[in-house]
Amino acid sequence: MDGYWASGEPPVSASSCCFTTMSSSTPSTANGTDSKTYKGERSPCDPSRVLHIRKVPIEVSEAEVISLGVPFGKVTNLLMLKGKNQAFIEMASEEAAITMVNYYTTATPHVRNQPVYIQYSNHRELKTDNLPNQGRAQAALQAVNAVHSGNMTLSGTATASDGGMMPGQSPVLRIIVENLYYPVSLEVLHQIFSKFGTVLKIITFTKNNQFQALLQYADPMNAHHAKVALDGQNIYNGCCTLRVEFSKLTSLNVKYNNDKSRDFTRLDLPSGDGQPTLDPTMQTAFGAPGIISSPYPGAAGFAPAIGFPQAGLSMQAMPGALGPLTIPSSAMTGRMTIHGMAPTAIHSVLLVSNLNPESISPHGLFILFGVYGDVHRVKILFNKKENALIQMADATQAQLAMSHLNGQRLHGKVIRVTISKHQTVQLPREGQEDQGLTKDFSGSPLHRFKKPGSKNFQNIFPPSATLHLSNIPPSTTDDFLKDLFASSGYTVKAFKFFQKDRKMALIQLGSVEEAIQALIDLHNHDLGENHHLRVSFSKSTI
Repeated sequence: MDGYWASGEPPVSASSCCFTTMSSSTPSTANGTDSKTYKGERSPCDPSRVLHIRKVPIEVSEAEVISLGVPFGKVTNLLMLKGKNQAFIEMASEEAAITMVNYYTTATPHVRNQPVYIQYSNHRELKTDNLPNQGRAQAALQAVNAVHSGNMTLSGTATASDGGMMPGQSPVLRIIVENLYYPVSLEVLHQIFSKFGTVLKIITFTKNNQFQALLQYADPMNAHHAKVALDGQNIYNGCCTLRVEFSKLTSLNVKYNNDKSRDFTRLDLPSGDGQPTLDPTMQTAFGAPGIISSPYPGAAGFAPAIGFPQAGLSMQAMPGALGPLTIPSSAMTGRMTIHGMAPTAIHSVLLVSNLNPESISPHGLFILFGVYGDVHRVKILFNKKENALIQMADATQAQLAMSHLNGQRLHGKVIRVTISKHQTVQLPREGQEDQGLTKDFSGSPLHRFKKPGSKNFQNIFPPSATLHLSNIPPSTTDDFLKDLFASSGYTVKAFKFFQKDRKMALIQLGSVEEAIQALIDLHNHDLGENHHLRVSFSKSTI
């Protein structure tokens, strides 16, 4: 490590940065692997809280680089290498760095209208104390982190004295889309805003001839991150500008699931067929809703599931933005087909690749992906056992699982999760050889989201080293639970029961990868006394 920093500027080489393996014919992707520049790349290295950023425009400020990381957590250090068009940033936690890399893998970040590329560094921390010209970087860090913690405001965020709301007071955002040149649907908003946390409810309406929406997150901090990152940014190049502010409402009451409103925790709501979607209290607060016609045909007006492979945070100024998205000609006629997706496809099937064929099983995938939705079927491909198809209950749950699990490490390999072209997973025909690789879980009692309005919808978090344990019998001790995990081969770093409810506890393991494997192994473990352990990822640390 000392030799690495001796020259004041770390050299950029395969030893300091990690590139994704790809063939020479593969085009550049969002993690910065350029087949013309980097041939014979190594496979991805272990996640690190230090991230390497390439192709940074020379005129970019320290604050602009730091703001790439702000939506995902606290940025603790920065090293700018302007002469090399590069930078290193250090996040406060590995989990924050993983979430950031996973997001930018599918949404190339832009700084000053130029794409930049982000990957893990081999280094575990940045040591910049003795380097020259670090004063500006440290000042920018202090300023941005003060904003992030709510001590000051960013880019038009209202302070309490201005009559607005300080971050953290409401999980509900009010969104106005200006310059609406192309249609923007509820589904498009969900996919953009779900990058910053679990979206529970959305209501869309028109007021003063403007397309508007109310969007409720599970956590107020998610709302703060989304506002900081998205306010003032364009969904598409030069149009559909997002104006995001905190709502005075703290909860939304959705009556119907259709193209104008959606409660993602209540799949049982009727479609309402043309009924107003705002209840009277909300109409009083925001005016009577108009009707914006949906550009999407289909049952209950549900829009197709749309991915954003070309979305990028285009940072003309702090913080991030969402352009550019390419607009296909089909959008001009009122239906979007982004990046070659079938216009009427509502896909709930995921393709999972780069699995470890020696260790994976349909049950293991069912348990892991079941954290983010109800898994109906799993098929490990007979001739390519490193690939699997997973059918979720609906397209929203598939999108949620993909955004949280793509890029995570499972059985020592970094898995890739994408939407499959298949609309269902076929069960093997009678007499067809399958080796137990296809399983139907549609009737499983282990589904977490069968009950409408379940609190499980509000407790969906990215994989983390800390697990939430529940359904613990009263007689179970902390030593018993620590031994359970340790005897299964996991490193227990910390453990604590909830003070008010000993049916629940937090356990911190050695790494995110360990926690993923432990969840697969020990969720539904029989603890005796007719109690089966429930395991989830936690947003808390011990």
